Amino acid sequence: MKEVSSAQLRRIILASGIGTVIEWYDFFIFGSLAATVIGPQFFPKSDNPLVQTLEALATFAVGFVVRPFGALVFGKLGDTVGRKYTFLVTLLLMGGSTFAVAFVPNYARIGVFAPILLVLLRLVQGLALGGEYGGATTYVAEHTPDTRRGFYTSLIQLTATIGLVLSIGVIFTCRTLLSPDDFQDWGWRIPFMLSGLLVIVSYFIRQNMDESPLFRQLKTTNTVSKNPLKESFVNPQNRRLVLLTLFGLTAGYGCIWYTAHFYPSVFIGTIMHVDFLQTNQIMLVAIVLATPFAVFFGSLSDKKTSAWISRKKLMMTGLALAALTFYPIYRHMAAAIDPAGKAVTQTTVNQRIEAGKAVRTETRMFADGSSEVITQLPDEPDSRPKTVIYLSSGSRNRLIVWVFIQVFIVAMAYGPIAAYLVELFPTRIRYTSLSLPYHIGNGIFGGLTPFIATALISSTGNQFAGLLYPLGMAALTTLIGVFLLPESDGTIE
Repeated sequence: MKEVSSAQLRRIILASGIGTVIEWYDFFIFGSLAATVIGPQFFPKSDNPLVQTLEALATFAVGFVVRPFGALVFGKLGDTVGRKYTFLVTLLLMGGSTFAVAFVPNYARIGVFAPILLVLLRLVQGLALGGEYGGATTYVAEHTPDTRRGFYTSLIQLTATIGLVLSIGVIFTCRTLLSPDDFQDWGWRIPFMLSGLLVIVSYFIRQNMDESPLFRQLKTTNTVSKNPLKESFVNPQNRRLVLLTLFGLTAGYGCIWYTAHFYPSVFIGTIMHVDFLQTNQIMLVAIVLATPFAVFFGSLSDKKTSAWISRKKLMMTGLALAALTFYPIYRHMAAAIDPAGKAVTQTTVNQRIEAGKAVRTETRMFADGSSEVITQLPDEPDSRPKTVIYLSSGSRNRLIVWVFIQVFIVAMAYGPIAAYLVELFPTRIRYTSLSLPYHIGNGIFGGLTPFIATALISSTGNQFAGLLYPLGMAALTTLIGVFLLPESDGTIE
């Protein structure tokens, strides 16, 4: 393969990365608002406050469930027609469906049609994203030298986290500039509308991209796969690699990625009732600080100077550490929030009339500087009190550290995984072969993590029960991966 200059590589990564960032931004806006906005806006009220959250998370999960189907459809397209064309199609599908969410009427206006329309748009989002990751990773990897592939592909790995950070940042800005009522009523639609502008910019950038040199070579020599699905999943040797990749790597990786990047928001904001703005601030700061370590570990996986360092060893270490440490980390997070063990310094009670209803607010101040506000309607005994906890700076900083540690550990697997996957499969079926196990593992096993975790808490009443699923998967995947997953040789065919 002809050497690509550093300037060309930067343009390739920018063109690939900016579109992928926008697609992840589109995907994660929904997840960032699922518990606090999507649930109340698009689903009927329930006596159990977790029911609306579960319904919203289930709708969010729909997008993950269909990602493997997108991987099959667009993987075949990418391996037969080309990487660039597939890029453009997935971008437009994702951007258009996200933009459309901004204009879907809520449950109060159109009833059951609101969640139906929402689910349909999530299906389109999931299909599009199922074709995006494999394309971006394959395209960049097929331009990079063997000695720097871990580094360059780890930059593409950052796009998911950057998209998540961008979604949190946009939501945080809108929530700061608007009143709580205005944001809940109409302001939440702004982040979805912004997607339309971002997609237009990205489309014109991607339109000027050239096809991958390795795929062009296949075209020139007339060796493009005629049936990449058959070659990928019927061929026994390749099918074994696909299955080992799924159960020895991506299933556990997906679970710990969402446990570190998404579940803390649900745990802190919904389960522990911390203020919406503080929850997003904690997530934003921790993720921004920890994310660059994915590039560090991706670059480290390129080193051949030590027998102790390889792509597989780094990924397995990250999975094992997550399985061992995440439970005590969440115990520490709960301890930093829970007001039960804190000394109360002052209690004030306020009663007022709002919209013709009596409202009682009890505010408790604690010795560490945090506070708890409990609001209830005394004339409606069946109504549930609403609790909001405002953290002290010390408690907030401790939570930032604990979320940072989770993301740092996940970065050990997150950084090298793209380079590892592209080196595992041949060029003619690479797009298809790596996309399916990645999106089953990351999409279904990982994407369902927030929903399954919240459902476990709701059914057991134990605030830590949600960790059983992702940490169990991480442990199982580590065992399979350590003993059966092949090591990468650092080259691509």
